Amino acid sequence: MFYLIGALILLGIVAFIFGLLRERKLKKKLANGEIESLPGIKQIQDMECCGQHETCEKESLLAAVSKQIEYYNDEELDRFIGRESNAYLPDEIDEFRDVLYTMRDDEVAGWVRSLQLRSVELPDDLKDEVFMIVGERREP
Repeated sequence: MFYLIGALILLGIVAFIFGLLRERKLKKKLANGEIESLPGIKQIQDMECCGQHETCEKESLLAAVSKQIEYYNDEELDRFIGRESNAYLPDEIDEFRDVLYTMRDDEVAGWVRSLQLRSVELPDDLKDEVFMIVGERREP
């Protein structure tokens, strides 16, 4: 047990030293003009599903999948932040329905995730319609 803990600590120290050496090497290259800037994290945004997950993240309704808020020409719905899903008036439900039916089917799951991240609850009257649209997209 102590050997394992010691090995993990030693591995951490070695990784830290290699990180410092790499950082120093990159800073020298930057100072000499060999590179224009320090490398950063690359964001890969693929429009298609990668196939590595059982459920495509693009089609998931869970807000935990993505933390990026994306608007779908629905900024006016932000006024419903904090409203309960069963407390909408018919005209307000129609506003949600208008947004829902003016978007492509492949955007619906992202829109629902966006609403969740913005703390806007989808009206109860629309939930069945949304589940039906997303479910039809998932069927082969």
